[in-house]
Amino acid sequence: MRQSTGIAELDGMLGGGLLPGTLTVVLGATGIGKTQLGLQYLHQGKSDENEAGIIFDMTSRGDTQSHADYAQRLFDWSLRDRPLELTESLPSDIWKTEIARWDALHLFQRTGRRVTMSDMDFDQKKEWKADLNRKLSETIAFFYGNFCHGVRRCVIDGIEPADRASDSFQFDLFEYIYHQILRKDADWVARDFFRVDFRNNEEQVQKHIYDWKSIGCLMLCTTHEVMLDDLLSRQIESGDVLSNANTIILMGKIREGTKIGRGLHIAKHRGSACNDAIRMFKITESGLSLQ
Repeated sequence: MRQSTGIAELDGMLGGGLLPGTLTVVLGATGIGKTQLGLQYLHQGKSDENEAGIIFDMTSRGDTQSHADYAQRLFDWSLRDRPLELTESLPSDIWKTEIARWDALHLFQRTGRRVTMSDMDFDQKKEWKADLNRKLSETIAFFYGNFCHGVRRCVIDGIEPADRASDSFQFDLFEYIYHQILRKDADWVARDFFRVDFRNNEEQVQKHIYDWKSIGCLMLCTTHEVMLDDLLSRQIESGDVLSNANTIILMGKIREGTKIGRGLHIAKHRGSACNDAIRMFKITESGLSLQ
């Protein structure tokens, strides 16, 4: 069963919506509307799966993605941001909804660092990798705790542009999340989470089992390219996360005479025929609206 994006016209372009169990990547410059699209997709989960989706924010430079402001304005949705120190009270309390169920996690909210290897010397790289390893337990707790309590869609936001995907720590962490959490059987994710306590929690693990193929993932990537034409001509690096994505949605600016508008194009969508037109869209008080 497909997942609605929360935008009927976009669902129509996608042959009925996005395919759970696959990766969708949204590419566009800062301010083009990626976050609004992501929040509409997440909020749609509230009516389709009885649980809104979750946001994993990788922003590391201290600037806000305005998730809470957008969610409040668009849907009267008060996002609950998971405190990093909560991990200390887990794993025994993960079966309690009020402790495990959070809407968002900003993993690097106080680091204020760049995320490409070329920006760092040897010691800085070593320190950054150690910081990533420490945060893996918080990452697993966030995703596993939410999936156990019915969440079936997630947005990965804050991916900053890098000349090469292989030079980005963010893509490195995403590869771990995608293969070791999002696309892994629930009981094996539970083993990674509980570690030596797995046997003591195995009965509850089975009671909270879920199918990873029912989980949808939307990854929002900021690009250097602003114009849609430049995104359309962008080359995909071999081994790039884009080459493994099931669906790629491009969002960019389009020149219309003396004015600049916003355009959307589905560059890739495996699994069904899709509309390959360029559709104009606007950002309204109720979110992204295709024209």
